Amino acid sequence: MKCLIIAAGKGSRLQQKCNSKPLIPILGIPLIERVIRSAMEAGADEFYVVTGYQGDRVRSFLSQLSNRLKIHITPLTNGDWEKENGLSVLKAQEYLHEPFLLLMADHLFDPALAGELIEFPLADGEIALGVDGDTRNPLIDMEDVTRVKVENGKINSIGKEISDFNGFDTGIFKCSPAIFDALEQCKGKNGDTTLSGAVRIIAKEGQAKAINTSGFWIDVDDPAAFTKAEKALLDNLRDKSNDGPVSRYLNRPISVMFSRRLARFNVTPNQISLFSFLCSVLATGLFTLGGYLTMLMGGILAQFASIIDGSDGEVARLKFQSSDYGGWFDAVLDRYSDAFLLFGLTWHVYLNTSGNLVLWIGFAAIIGSFMLSYTADKYDSLMRNRISKGIRLGRDIRVFVIFLGALFNQAYSVLVIIAVLMNIETIRRVIICRECE
Repeated sequence: MKCLIIAAGKGSRLQQKCNSKPLIPILGIPLIERVIRSAMEAGADEFYVVTGYQGDRVRSFLSQLSNRLKIHITPLTNGDWEKENGLSVLKAQEYLHEPFLLLMADHLFDPALAGELIEFPLADGEIALGVDGDTRNPLIDMEDVTRVKVENGKINSIGKEISDFNGFDTGIFKCSPAIFDALEQCKGKNGDTTLSGAVRIIAKEGQAKAINTSGFWIDVDDPAAFTKAEKALLDNLRDKSNDGPVSRYLNRPISVMFSRRLARFNVTPNQISLFSFLCSVLATGLFTLGGYLTMLMGGILAQFASIIDGSDGEVARLKFQSSDYGGWFDAVLDRYSDAFLLFGLTWHVYLNTSGNLVLWIGFAAIIGSFMLSYTADKYDSLMRNRISKGIRLGRDIRVFVIFLGALFNQAYSVLVIIAVLMNIETIRRVIICRECE
């Protein structure tokens, strides 16, 4: 699927952030790159980008991005960039002879929305527009949004001034080459060179389909919208269905604040994972020193490591750096961290009790934590549709219990609790999975 992106405007309302609107970074990634990466996730694999204001800078960036992402990006130039957006679309007429995705460089969106448009079967002469039917969407600027009236799955009217509407133009189109004919016709008939004008012409012929979309999208057109976009991107990070209770209600809200700042720097997710692991190692060293104060400091550092451990995945999603290797690398370091922390706690108790029993309890705690992690994927895959969701005894709870043990000087009790709970839960999973085979 080819993709045309309009990136010619000046964006005067965002000039204080960057002199070129497509290059304005939002959480570390320029707007145009976010749009291209989202389109790639949706299924687009070849891009045409219409540039105008600050065109040399944008084209230079696109050349670097093309090499970095190993995709084909063809820059097109619109010398009349100060005029309406339909002229930018017309610049691609000689290149696009089959259905294509049409996007705006300042519209951020969930890739799933564009994916719906890509999958939609488009007949000759038709266009399809993603229409947001949520007329109370808090991300919408009612004074600037393009409104749409949809009837029986087709666009009846479209424009910023219409009062009778039931949806909003998301700026995500799938177009046949008929869009170019409509633009030429609209331009010659009344001098209207807006994209909405061309849509109205196609709508009169009953060929403008409306695809009802629901999900994140926003037109980043002014400072208020920029702030909303940042917040929405960060809020999406909090929604992780497999989070345990400590991660969901304590760790995630804090890690998102860290991630918001880390995303602006040249820090990779794997480096964050390694930093979290090193914090756990340092916490272990503090545990082994034996005193209450050092144990407390170690507990605080262990909990901090657990919090910052969430930032690696968050930064990866914010900066489109997610990878199977990164997830695996993080899981490996988590297992090492668990072993170090529980060993340190065991050593601390042994120094203060000199009893050999604690060595066996510590061993049981380490084995239990390992086996609980090892059985998680198998258990989740078997139980996903068979049991109601309850409290998940994951790593977030384990580290938080260690922190509480350090805080209340109850290291021995914590080891016993972890050893018992982790092994009982592992045995329970084995029995349940056996019965469900």
